[in-house]
Amino acid sequence: MRKFFKVVVARWLARTPLGLAVLGVGWLLGRRKQRAQVEQGRGGRRAYGSQKTRPLPRSGRRR
Repeated sequence: MRKFFKVVVARWLARTPLGLAVLGVGWLLGRRKQRAQVEQGRGGRRAYGSQKTRPLPRSGRRR
């Protein structure tokens, strides 16, 4: 739901030059915050599908 809201707001802001400037500033601030979190060792966001999973049994069959 949050991603959908972000898309709606971004599309609404992108209709005007001033809105595009606001989106650009928000994007830069978000990258800055994310980079600071990574440098502090907190990791920030995890990529989709990067959760650790158990390996399959050697026989290739799932339990």
